[in-house]
Amino acid sequence: MRAGRIAPTAWLLISARFVRSVWQGALVVDFALYLRALGWSGVQISWVLAAALLLGAALTMVLGPLSDRLGRRRFLLGYDLLQGAAAAVAFATTAPLPLAAAAIVGGFGRGGNGAAGPFSPVEQAWLAQCVPAAERGPFYSLNAALGFLGMAAGALVAGLPGWMAGTVPPASAYRPLFALTAGLSLVAFVLLAAGRDVKDTASPRSSAREPADMTERRRENALIWRLVVANALNGAGLGLSGPLLTYWFSLRFHHGPGSLGPMIAAGFVLAAGGSLFARWLTRRIGMVRAVVAMRTAGLLMLLVLPFATSFAVASVLYIARTVLNRGTSGPRSALSIGLVRPSRRGFSAASANVAVQIPRSIGPVLAGICYDAGWFSEPFVAAALFQAAYVWLYDRSFRNITTQ
Repeated sequence: MRAGRIAPTAWLLISARFVRSVWQGALVVDFALYLRALGWSGVQISWVLAAALLLGAALTMVLGPLSDRLGRRRFLLGYDLLQGAAAAVAFATTAPLPLAAAAIVGGFGRGGNGAAGPFSPVEQAWLAQCVPAAERGPFYSLNAALGFLGMAAGALVAGLPGWMAGTVPPASAYRPLFALTAGLSLVAFVLLAAGRDVKDTASPRSSAREPADMTERRRENALIWRLVVANALNGAGLGLSGPLLTYWFSLRFHHGPGSLGPMIAAGFVLAAGGSLFARWLTRRIGMVRAVVAMRTAGLLMLLVLPFATSFAVASVLYIARTVLNRGTSGPRSALSIGLVRPSRRGFSAASANVAVQIPRSIGPVLAGICYDAGWFSEPFVAAALFQAAYVWLYDRSFRNITTQ
């Protein structure tokens, strides 16, 4: 990669992503366990996660297109301030209503690999302004790899409640993680404050000078629609298998944050390697073929995972699936940005994200009902079916597409 061709703001963006991913990694392990320690049921936990995803979907659809007209920077600065405020509330109280509100606004426990939640399309479009199209796939893979490493660091920090066991009440041991979240959100804010919206001849503000081309617009809309349908299938699978995963491990194998944190950390460290492997594979066989190959292998891991007979076997399957699935996030982001002209990047990324988030918000509720009823494998099998449909449609729709 020729770093000289990449704007300095791109490096600030991926640095902020790394910082943000640390607190996300801690809470993806511990947030559901924290609510369980407070006495919440699986269904109650799942409703909070679902509400957070629905709010995120609504904001995403508004913010992506809006950033095409107003610029990217101000929105991401607002996001990190909002995260810090939500974390401060969660640190200050255990009362159900304000804690639930903070969790819904902050999106606690849903992960994200350092991405800016419902502001992620803004982040992706801003990054696309800073990186030439020829370098975008590899650079987005590097961006994802840094996010995975930060998630791994956070997952290790998530072992704190286990290390404090016996010295403080169980629920209290989780609360320092919210202070960490508030502090890291401030660091991300400072990093982004040093960046700027990069202006170039293809920026949203110059779009008025582009020739009207309704044929091109219809072509782009058709591609976005295909991506929306494929991502909806992906989101349905992710919702059934992802947000309550630590809760599933806790019920199925009776393990807490002391062992779940290192397991998830290992998955994210290796996912960073998977992202770099996807970068290498993309250069050789293209973005879409790389995504299809890795996600197909990850699908097999997902199908076997619920039938694991021990924590050790389940851990290996989880880590393998994490590497294969999450390693493709860079090429997938680059594709969603590259399907359209620069003036519509925010809209395209927002559409792709909303398509994932809405069905993903339903999955945790269904999974929580199943787990509370003692059905530990059914959500994973259903998720595998949705994921298989996603891989097939993604391959069929985009294998021969040239990105911009």
